[in-house]
Amino acid sequence: MPIRTVLFDLDGTLLDHFAAIHRSHCHVRRHFGLPEVTREEVMRAVGGGLPDAISKILGPTHRHLLDQALVVYRSYWDATMLDDAVLFPGALELLAALRGAGARLMVFTNKHGSSARRVCSHLGLDPFLAGVLGASDTPWLKPDPAFTAHALALFNTTAAETVLVGDSPWDVLAAGRGGLAACYAVTTGTHTAAELIAVGTRADRVFPDCHALAPVLLAAVNMP
Repeated sequence: MPIRTVLFDLDGTLLDHFAAIHRSHCHVRRHFGLPEVTREEVMRAVGGGLPDAISKILGPTHRHLLDQALVVYRSYWDATMLDDAVLFPGALELLAALRGAGARLMVFTNKHGSSARRVCSHLGLDPFLAGVLGASDTPWLKPDPAFTAHALALFNTTAAETVLVGDSPWDVLAAGRGGLAACYAVTTGTHTAAELIAVGTRADRVFPDCHALAPVLLAAVNMP
């Protein structure tokens, strides 16, 4: 069956937002008089939603500060999130080619929904997207199959004609638990190819970047 719908993760897949995310977590740590964390520590913590990431970065000793830290983070993030937000090479071209081939595209992310929509608009992605669905838009996050089912319902599409493109175990598990046709993963984000293949139902294919992914995904969409 040809692919009609592509669900794209955002951070680490289409968007390099890690400089802004790292800066915001460091701001939170400084606010509470704690030493800053490295970019690598932040990248290992993200993917499961903001509360989960901040909880990991605070660590067990300071986890009682989570509610306060969320307020501090969001205030700083809202003021600075568009700084250093850049698309990965080939991402815009991939979206344009898929849209031109007739595919319906949605951003499907554990990033806060309002932030995801704001940065997508800022980077000029709106003309290619039928929707942006993120954290707080529903009660769920990836890899909850209810979240994936909700995305399919919004599109009036089926799992059998939908693929998910992502960079993390949450994406691989979301595709598997949601019964999607495939999960194509890229290593431009938080995990290596070996990690993505080792997760649960495993990624069907792993690519180094959007340029390498493009011909395979376009072939699936153009399948007669």
